Amino acid sequence: MTFEIRNPFDQSIIDTVKLFNRDDIDRAVNSGKKAFSGWSRRPLRERSEKLASFSRLLAENAQKCAEILSREMGKPVHQAKGEVLASLPRIEWFLKNSPGLLDSVTMASGGSMEEKISWEPLGCIGNISAWNFPYFVGLNVIVPALLTGNTILYKPSEYTTLTGLQIGDLLHQAGIPEDVFQVITGTGSTGRFLSEADLDGMFFTGSVDTGKRISAAISDKMMNSGFELGGKDPAYICEDADLESVIPNVVDGALYNAGQSCCSVERIYIHESVYDEAIERIQKQVRDLKVGDPGNPDVYMGPLARKEQTGFLNEQIKDALDKGAKLLVKGGVTGEHEQLFKPVFLTETNHQMKIMKEESFGPVAGIMKVESDDQAVALMNDSDYGLTASVHSKSKSRAQSVMSRLEAGTVYWNCCDRVSANLP
Repeated sequence: MTFEIRNPFDQSIIDTVKLFNRDDIDRAVNSGKKAFSGWSRRPLRERSEKLASFSRLLAENAQKCAEILSREMGKPVHQAKGEVLASLPRIEWFLKNSPGLLDSVTMASGGSMEEKISWEPLGCIGNISAWNFPYFVGLNVIVPALLTGNTILYKPSEYTTLTGLQIGDLLHQAGIPEDVFQVITGTGSTGRFLSEADLDGMFFTGSVDTGKRISAAISDKMMNSGFELGGKDPAYICEDADLESVIPNVVDGALYNAGQSCCSVERIYIHESVYDEAIERIQKQVRDLKVGDPGNPDVYMGPLARKEQTGFLNEQIKDALDKGAKLLVKGGVTGEHEQLFKPVFLTETNHQMKIMKEESFGPVAGIMKVESDDQAVALMNDSDYGLTASVHSKSKSRAQSVMSRLEAGTVYWNCCDRVSANLP
């Protein structure tokens, strides 16, 4: 069986790809398990050399990789190329730091007794990856897993299947054996079969609902797992913030990749003393952004990757307007391209509105006026999510005071939606 890959901008069929069924996955698991003993026994130096070769191939093929990604997911080509190239320093970080991190550690020794900890690969693992940053997100699992001696069954999202196959092709060209890294193509049913397979670990980036289903499927196997499931990330603009630099930063944090980032700014809290000026600057900044064909080098924002997301965003916007919110920037679907969703910013929002509580994953954001740092912190923490949060102020001590009270895994001062190889 096969499934179609469609271009989200013009809806054309790009390709048809194999749809893996349960038997296909069982065969792949058996192959990966058999390959594990040989791959894990290879010296770290040898595995590192092959991944260094992969990194060079990725750099050499960056334009081709970007065009494939843009065509199937809708990200502008220049941003897709930026993602590919930004993955290289992360690969380099793993190559540079893995030897030290994998060294055995002697905890105590004396007389005839020595107690030490060593690190061992898990075995054959599953990785169900995200479509929004398939290189950045996917390689964040693939590279350390291969370096440490694991074999991988990699299921790319159905929205970036061709990119997943391209990653596999480059890894195999670099000398990674085909049974050590296998690409499992398919839709949601394929992901379900993979999560039910006899694996030694499972790693997933995606929606909360899918993460819950995968977690339930693997719970009785007691395997190692890792999940990153999105956010409702807030930004707080203090009254002493440099609005000239902050507003472009926050708007980019909300709209980059059409707002389809785990760390996208989806809630903006602005101190009342600079609220009016900030609102004017946001309106102008968004109005000047070009939305359209992702193949156009002047375009900042392409179409949404998923057609069904337009209805979800429209429902959030309607709920907010029905409850008293006002449109600062009126966007949404316009023209012939049904997945081209122009930015929407809403003011006079509150936490009774879905747009301030539910993850949006699109180019929309709600804005609220606040009177103090304490009020901002309370609102920023009023969420089921806790991925990232940003504070914008000229005062480092003030920003650190606010950030220390935020219930978020990553906090930013005067930046947002950033990732670094040096940090989780």
